[in-house]
Amino acid sequence: MSSFPNVARQQPAPRAPGNWCARPEPLPLASSGHVKEKRWQILRGAREVFLSSGFDGASMGEIARVAGVSKGTLYVYFASKEELFAALVTEECKRTAEACFDLDPDADVREALTATGHSYIRAMLEPGHIRTVRMVIGVAEKLPEIGRAYVQAGQEAGVSRLTEWLSIKDARGELAINDVELAAWQFMIGCHAMLVMPMIFGDETQPDAASIERVVNHAVDSFLSAFARRRRSTDVVEATLPAELPDAQRPAVSAEAAPKSAANPSR
Repeated sequence: MSSFPNVARQQPAPRAPGNWCARPEPLPLASSGHVKEKRWQILRGAREVFLSSGFDGASMGEIARVAGVSKGTLYVYFASKEELFAALVTEECKRTAEACFDLDPDADVREALTATGHSYIRAMLEPGHIRTVRMVIGVAEKLPEIGRAYVQAGQEAGVSRLTEWLSIKDARGELAINDVELAAWQFMIGCHAMLVMPMIFGDETQPDAASIERVVNHAVDSFLSAFARRRRSTDVVEATLPAELPDAQRPAVSAEAAPKSAANPSR
């Protein structure tokens, strides 16, 4: 967590034009616990104001009032409304990614993907999240840094966590994926596009449980159809034979499936 300037000792460090995402100087006197709690206090107040008033309608004075801090203190922690909104978007997206993509490497692939799909869709359908995304879209042309912050802390963070888990499953032979990162993107988009996109662009109808179930099941089925490891016919035969069965009693393997001799590839 970033640290911030001390109120009593320092004034907010000047930022270069357009560099409102720059990190503040460290806080030398206040404890890290106090700084962290004060920062969350401000972010909670900012969230309430941004969701009720929108980005353009929100003011630093109103945010300070709702957060229960002085305006001077607010500016020590966040030098501008843009910086504060970017921090809020980043924190919320980070928490969502951590909660939705906490996958157990030993879990069954289908069960883990199904649970992840449900968690991700429900998080994306939260009214507060929908309003936040609309605000990000509204300011992204003027303030592209906020758009990048949303993508990096949200989608890219989720894809990174899912990619790591899929890579483990691929290495263990449970999946066979050529481009793991692209596969993770495809799964995420497949889960939320049909249900979340209409709400982002104005539809206020919340999808019901049956609709979510339908989308998640289809996304998981499609993913496994593409990437589940295919068992060879010889694997099935070998798996069903007793280990002690003499070689003479084992069924012959077809020429196509039989391994070729290293000395004579035609054999």
